[in-house]
Amino acid sequence: MGTDPRAKNAAHNRRLSALRRCRLLWFVLLAATLAPAAEQAVLHTGFRVRVERHEADGDTTRLFLPGGGVVEVRSSEIRGFEQEESILTPPAPPSQEQEAAASSGLEGIVRASGDRHGLDPDLIHSVIRAESAGNPRAVSAKGAGGLMQLMPGTARTLDVQDVFDPAQNVEAGTRYLRDLLERYKDDPNSLALALAAYNAGPEKVEAYKGIPPYRETREYVGRVIRDFNRTKIASEK
Repeated sequence: MGTDPRAKNAAHNRRLSALRRCRLLWFVLLAATLAPAAEQAVLHTGFRVRVERHEADGDTTRLFLPGGGVVEVRSSEIRGFEQEESILTPPAPPSQEQEAAASSGLEGIVRASGDRHGLDPDLIHSVIRAESAGNPRAVSAKGAGGLMQLMPGTARTLDVQDVFDPAQNVEAGTRYLRDLLERYKDDPNSLALALAAYNAGPEKVEAYKGIPPYRETREYVGRVIRDFNRTKIASEK
């Protein structure tokens, strides 16, 4: 029994219509990826779209694009939404006088934060040296900023207004490290686990039930602990 030509043509036309719609949507969304936005829509195809906001309306989701455009997409085509981290721009380099003042003031900042959160100031200094080499304007390739290299999301959680402000950065970084030490306090390797979580994220430590097998993280943990031990040994001489 042969296939009905009309049914075959109708199916072909539907495929062409869907293909045209996908192509049009792809070009519109491609333009959206070039503009700054507040979140990203993650499609099931793996494509990510920067949007200002979105509204779900039954089977359809409206994506409000940067610049004022709106695109309607089937809700089933969207895997989810992720908050987009802001891009940090370091401030202008300070003068030599400002650098000297910052260097002399950092010791007081570290000591005060250490006292507030019950953390050894030498450990905080070791983390600062490993994270930013003492540069308050440092920005990593992943977007972490300041002396203790706070990610934008972490900085928001800790109510940091300016990650490049040494006092705010060190206070938040010290508080975060203290929280991580408290989290792993019952483990014999609590310091190593806390440092690994500071570097790679607590979720990675939980996933691997220990220090993640990342070369960067393992080297980081060893570098901080060695520096901290050297400092303590030197202070005892």
